[in-house]
Amino acid sequence: MRRHFFSVFFVLLAWISTSAGMGYGQEPKRILSVEAFDMLNTVPDTYLVDIRTQAEYQFVGHPFKAYNYPYLFFTTTFAKDDEKPSYQLTKNKVFLEQIGKVFKKTDNLLLLDRDGARSAQAAKELLTAGYKNVFDVYDGFEGSEFPAFDDPNKHKYYRQLAKRNNIYGFEHRRHSGWQFWGLPWTYDMDPKYVYPPDLGVPQK
Repeated sequence: MRRHFFSVFFVLLAWISTSAGMGYGQEPKRILSVEAFDMLNTVPDTYLVDIRTQAEYQFVGHPFKAYNYPYLFFTTTFAKDDEKPSYQLTKNKVFLEQIGKVFKKTDNLLLLDRDGARSAQAAKELLTAGYKNVFDVYDGFEGSEFPAFDDPNKHKYYRQLAKRNNIYGFEHRRHSGWQFWGLPWTYDMDPKYVYPPDLGVPQK
């Protein structure tokens, strides 16, 4: 009986260890834009993946040498979502498939979106799919709407104060993020970094 107990124990222990190695329960590494830029310049096999929509990538601008792989697509549905009306987004069903065609699961993938909301979701999905080195650039390209706090109660309270008192810059961005740090970006559309289904598979 005792021998059977220890056998089951060690089997479970081995399964837990294997699961941990597969990325279950892991959280993406969170870094700021300036840290991502430093990694791009100093760490081999490191790639910046801009997961915003094609329209954001083209018209808002993007970091130099950032690969565009939209995690979500814009739709033509206009509706009220949370605080204000906007065009709705839909999931890119082939996001993982397209990423897997270009990047290895051991590459350092730095995921960037507008303000960190989408990149956090995409990073978790890549970890679950077995990618080992996934980084969430959590301040994004434009940064969060001003003001922004991690504590949800403070966030709600100070946003109410800012709105009620007509604080300059309320709900504007670029108080944080890639552009805030003064990191290099461009409007130029290099076919090498365009979303592959829209043109051709980019070569690293």
